[in-house]
Amino acid sequence: MREIAQMFPQVVVDGLTLGFVYALVALGYTMIYGVLEFINFAHSEVFMFGAFAGTEVLLALKASGLMATFTPVGSLFVSLLAGTVLTGLLGVVMEKIAYRPLRSAPRLVPLISAIGVSFFLQDAVRLVEGLWHNAFYVSAPTLFAGGWSPSPTVRIPTKSMILILVCLGIMLGLSLFVGRTKLGKALRAVAQDQATSSLMGINVDRIISLTFLIGAGLGGAAGTLFSLQYTLIHPYVGFILGIKAFTAAVFGGIGSIPGAMVGGVLLGVFEAFASAFLGPLTHGAFGAEYKDVFAFIILILVLIFKPSGLLGQSATEKA
Repeated sequence: MREIAQMFPQVVVDGLTLGFVYALVALGYTMIYGVLEFINFAHSEVFMFGAFAGTEVLLALKASGLMATFTPVGSLFVSLLAGTVLTGLLGVVMEKIAYRPLRSAPRLVPLISAIGVSFFLQDAVRLVEGLWHNAFYVSAPTLFAGGWSPSPTVRIPTKSMILILVCLGIMLGLSLFVGRTKLGKALRAVAQDQATSSLMGINVDRIISLTFLIGAGLGGAAGTLFSLQYTLIHPYVGFILGIKAFTAAVFGGIGSIPGAMVGGVLLGVFEAFASAFLGPLTHGAFGAEYKDVFAFIILILVLIFKPSGLLGQSATEKA
């Protein structure tokens, strides 16, 4: 128990770091579901694409020598901007090509299309990276070294603090945009009733494209931050993480922006606890390899006992 008590603060730090990544990806799922009531399962590959886009920009800056002229914060801003913008544009293209023609089709059809887009993006990135680097794995340069140690048993890396602060800023900005701006009100109106919104003069297609732009951009930002935090990325890095982020969205309440934030952070902390403490608590019967199982157990329990999630509301017929 003494060992567990000593590890506890560090596990919380690691869990929060991972949890904010989950939360940012979960927000992308939530944005699209909130408007279209559609789960974009290609969002995990959008996250992966953003990780590669941000990393390739950093590698290009490093190879050209421009990184030496930037501060680490400046390099982070450039890579984050590139990852967010490129994945946002990718989301708009995906919506126009793969989802918009199927908008009136049965719900299973766009889901199959999303799975197809997911496989396409995986293979496209693998092809490009293989031709470019002759390898599928890419390592992001280190921007922030060092850290802060508030106690002998706790160390908070600088890059973890940066990740958490950036995620908090993005989440706050998204909440203000949806709740306070004219476009945010239009987005909420389309989410409530597309037909009535159209009659009130709202361009529904434009709002849906905006939703994919923002949702995919959030995934790209999360991918860029993930690559800076965990360094090594590959074309399949988004698969398991995307499923966990979807779990976080369901856990918090699918369609709820605060729910996605809370669900992501809690899931990251729970997973870190499972990874660190399952072994000692079960005397070696279960180890860190069961942390993924733990996440899906949470999903099953939520779907059984509270399908609407922690902060979600029971579905009602829109009028």
